[in-house]
Amino acid sequence: MAVSDTRWLDEMFERLERMPVPEGFRVEIVGGNVHMTPQRDTHWGIIRRILRALEDRFGREVRVFSDVRIDFPGHQNGFCPDIAMLKDSARKDDTGHWLYQDVEFVAEVISEGTAANDYGPKKTAYAVAEVPVYVVADPYQGRCYIYTDPKDGDYENRTPVDFGTDVDLTGTVVDLALKTDDFPRD
Repeated sequence: MAVSDTRWLDEMFERLERMPVPEGFRVEIVGGNVHMTPQRDTHWGIIRRILRALEDRFGREVRVFSDVRIDFPGHQNGFCPDIAMLKDSARKDDTGHWLYQDVEFVAEVISEGTAANDYGPKKTAYAVAEVPVYVVADPYQGRCYIYTDPKDGDYENRTPVDFGTDVDLTGTVVDLALKTDDFPRD
């Protein structure tokens, strides 16, 4: 990411923090465009289940975040992933930001208004950043999509898994079977 993009993102997020963003809304910047989406109970329910599964697997000290800004490759990409798990060795840079190079796992839960971002430019940015595992949980379809093996700006493997079936992440950096039988649907 270019230094000018980082400065621009810093300025934009500072402005957004001063705005009266309604409680319960998530704000992120994808390709230079600001997106505000309401957090629904379905959305949070899935995030919470994934977060708990990661803590059960790695302990409460695991570096896992929800809605925390991480700048990803591409034009003005200041994402706030629903779930981002970082390497144990991850440290913030001199400006206080987490580095995308330390991200090992991302999960996004689809919102109707921003689904195209999660399946499109965000998936591309995660692949360019070589995030080893990207999971999209789609409560509208009742399905998860697991993307693995990033190469040349895309994921080589895409595996759909219906809610109710375990998402097998064994053999990846996440190394767990994520239960989806109680994932809520929209």
